[in-house]
This record gives sequence, structure tokens and C-alpha cells, in this order.
Amino acid sequence: MKNNLKLGIMQPYFFPYLGHFSLIAAVDEWIVFDITQYTPKTWMNRNRVLHPSSGWQYVTVPLSNSSISINTSEARVLNLSKTKASIVGKLSHYKKKAPYFEAVNALVQDVFDAATDDSLVHLNVCGLSTVCRYLEIPFTYRICSELNLPLPVKLRPGDWAPEICSLLGATSYVNPVGGREIFDPAEFARRGISLHFIQAKEFVYDTASYQFEANLSIIDVLMWNAPLIVAEAIRNCVVISENNASQIS
Repeated sequence: MKNNLKLGIMQPYFFPYLGHFSLIAAVDEWIVFDITQYTPKTWMNRNRVLHPSSGWQYVTVPLSNSSISINTSEARVLNLSKTKASIVGKLSHYKKKAPYFEAVNALVQDVFDAATDDSLVHLNVCGLSTVCRYLEIPFTYRICSELNLPLPVKLRPGDWAPEICSLLGATSYVNPVGGREIFDPAEFARRGISLHFIQAKEFVYDTASYQFEANLSIIDVLMWNAPLIVAEAIRNCVVISENNASQIS
């Protein structure tokens, strides 16, 4: 058992928005939550980047078995090479405008090239890990389906986190503030686990001739900003606990 282990537990998202990485930076260990029913058309297999004309467009990972009848751990990418080509094509309009296009375009391609199988979970975790290395943010993770945890058969949405935290010996749990209502602080307190919520501060950046769009994929953020600036923005968050709010150091 680890002392003072601060845990984050989230579904495996595809190149998620900047706030997702704020949560990663705020915890000691990340649990990739892939043991529940898969939900099609979510942030797990798509995200948003700027559209070349206006607004935004999806970058999507088509699956060969997209269905609510599978667990997330069972989701399989239809065709990695075609998906890579499609996404790289959708990013090409950044080339002559975004100052970090070459580095980020290479990063995206590296993620697909590093995929050793067609698992959506493995692809998304590779994306998180590659972005964290690029930004020099520590990322220690474990995949929930590979842990074989003795979890109860039926759990409500707010019960998974305290159960997993208890089994892994966590002393603190951190979640995005948007999910605050599903958790019972008393249940965490009963288990000796402190409960915290993270609230990312708004990060607005120059997008040249495009109109800025908030909460796009981390891909868009990285296209326009130096890694040190992005890493600073990721850490510029507030952690909220029962009695106080404090800046992440």
C-alpha cells in the first residue's frame, strides 16, 4: 500500500481537452476506467478540432464493434491506418497557420504508429502518455480491466470511485468538479479517503485567422502553444475540498 496516494479515475478519452490533463497533473496515479458498458459517440472515440472554414469538426475513431452490448475494454478500432490518414488529413489545414503544426502532427502520427493492437483503450492511453511526455507531465497509470479487482457486481455511478480507491489503498480521490453531485462525501470519509474536485481555469489562446473555440481537443491547444505554456495552463487549476480551495503547485 502506498502512503498518501492521490488517485484519479476516468474513462479512456481520445486526445481529450486540456482540463483532462489538469486532472492527470493533480494526481499520483491514474486509473483507466474501462470496465463498464461502452457508450457510442462519446469522447472515447472522437473529439473536436478547428474546422478549416469556421467553427469546429470532429476527429473520429471508427470502431468495428461499436455497441452498448460491450464493455469499454472490448472496443476495437476498425482500421488504424485509415483512421490515422483521416485524422492527419483533417489536421492539414493547420499547417501554414499554426506554429507547432509539425511537432503536433508528428505526435498524432506517433500515437497511431505505436499502437500494437486494435484496442481503443490502448490507443487512447497511448495518446495520453505521448501528450504527457511531450509536456513533461508525469503520468503513472494502470488499466482497470487488467487489475482484476474484486468489485461488487452492481454499483451506482458514484460508488465505483470509493470502491476502487479502497482496494488500491488510495488516501485521496480527485474528480472533475462537473461530477460533484454523484458522489457521497460521507462514503469517502467512512473509508478514510479525502475527496477533492478540480476546476480548470479558462485558457484562451491566439488562433491566428480562425475564431477561437473553447474546450477543443488537446491537439488544438498544442498546435498554437509552446509546450511550456500548455503545461503551465494545465497546472493553473483550483482543487476544491470540503473546507477550502487551493492552487495546485
